[in-house]
Amino acid sequence: MAVSSVNNGVNVQALLDAREVLKGAPQAAKFKWRASCKWKKGTHSRTNIQGFHGLGEEQKHKTEFSFDADHPEIFASADLGVTPVEFVLVGLASCLTAGVAAVAQNRGIQLRSVEAKVEGSMDIQGILGIDSDVRNGYDDIKITFNIDADASKKEIEALVAQSQKRSAVYDVVTNPTNVTVEVV
Repeated sequence: MAVSSVNNGVNVQALLDAREVLKGAPQAAKFKWRASCKWKKGTHSRTNIQGFHGLGEEQKHKTEFSFDADHPEIFASADLGVTPVEFVLVGLASCLTAGVAAVAQNRGIQLRSVEAKVEGSMDIQGILGIDSDVRNGYDDIKITFNIDADASKKEIEALVAQSQKRSAVYDVVTNPTNVTVEVV
């Protein structure tokens, strides 16, 4: 592989090498991501993330990450964190943006800046129990990218399309996922 002068901060060779190794060890490619959420007060909660399972064994992030979630004051809450539905937007934007960087690096495209603006439309009549025919979740999510790169518009559109194709969060948001809820 030729040495590229492009540096978007993504070690694509390590990703490609991992892909080759995992082709021969599909069990190692099965990951379990975990989060532990504790109620604080009112609608405020804190979620911590540190450990996960992957490559056949327990793994850890370098540090434990904490995320506060709440509802805004207009919902009679303390507004001590973003809403849970806003976290969905964070995950979607972050996943697609990371994908753009990785795909650009792999294709030899130097990025100067990438900005994703994400907006979700929701009718809260469902959540509030006003109208049972109104969905509780997003009706529509729009993502707008503004990318400055050494590439044509067509090449940039292809970067975004490939990122979308490989995005785990895009897949979670756009496809049904089995979710089991139990009380112990």
